[in-house]
Amino acid sequence: MSEDLIQYKVEEKVAIITINRPDKANSVTSSMLQDIYDYIVKSDENEAVNCVLVRSVGDRFFSAGYDLKEVKGNPEKSKIVAELGRKVNEYIMLMKKPVITQIQGIAVGFGVLITVASDIRIFADRPKEELFIQLPELYISAFPQTGASIMPLLAFGATYAKNLMFTNKRASLEDLKNINFPSLVFPLDKIEEETLNYAKQLGNLNSAFLFTYKSMTAMMSKEQIGKWFDLEDECASLAYDPKKSMKELDDFIKNMYKKYT
Repeated sequence: MSEDLIQYKVEEKVAIITINRPDKANSVTSSMLQDIYDYIVKSDENEAVNCVLVRSVGDRFFSAGYDLKEVKGNPEKSKIVAELGRKVNEYIMLMKKPVITQIQGIAVGFGVLITVASDIRIFADRPKEELFIQLPELYISAFPQTGASIMPLLAFGATYAKNLMFTNKRASLEDLKNINFPSLVFPLDKIEEETLNYAKQLGNLNSAFLFTYKSMTAMMSKEQIGKWFDLEDECASLAYDPKKSMKELDDFIKNMYKKYT
């Protein structure tokens, strides 16, 4: 495991996963994604853990997303990142323990997705130039995969999700407050302390209540979520084929409607 880049510890009943790559804007590589997934599963299976906190090091970026240098011009590595990104986000949504994300700086791409996948989002109180979320996939020629079409739709609704994706808009904390996205907001110099205090409070609640409530909400949408991730992957496999004609695209989309609706 890349122990220096993804750190893990359990404090009281809280499992803490820390992204530690501030010199690269906390962007994540395939090996880091594997570590995050392994630690999330480990936390979910640990009887001493009642909730999970995901955070990162440094003030400027929560995470700039996937490491684009790793995947550029490398289809095999891109496939691995897509598979691992889906595993992380889908597992967070469906696991039995609540997940908290602490967002102290800019979140882009995967940084947004892991935030949206989480159950509780705690933001630092900062102006737009210091903290925003952004989904730039279409503008960097990356297909909106690993939950990029699913989770914003669930979290924000269709209108706002499309707004973010089609315009490459940077949504500020105030924008997100207007759609009730942040769970809690703390001053930057207090966010780490206050988030951990909240996580410990949550972790001390009745574990049977916590786990069954989170699991109930997952069960209510599990089949739908799994199908939507499959739809993303099927559409991505076609979208990256530059040889498809408009007629072939039309036929493909018609088949997707039949299969998924």
